[in-house]
Amino acid sequence: MTAIAEILSTAMPRSAPRGSDLPTCPVCADTMVAAEASAYLSNSVVSYLWTCDTCGYGFVTKHPVQQIMCS
Repeated sequence: MTAIAEILSTAMPRSAPRGSDLPTCPVCADTMVAAEASAYLSNSVVSYLWTCDTCGYGFVTKHPVQQIMCS
């Protein structure tokens, strides 16, 4: 039996997220590190639920997702 392996590039098209890219709480301005939950809204949108550990304020962000086709 033969095996086929694909080597993926480790070069990132965009730099890794930094502290300035993370959301901040609109109430107390604390930086949040991880979303509480996430959900696919459609084939091209992901929604994240954020809850501030400092003041408890919660909000939702939506981000477009680029689909990757494997050949």
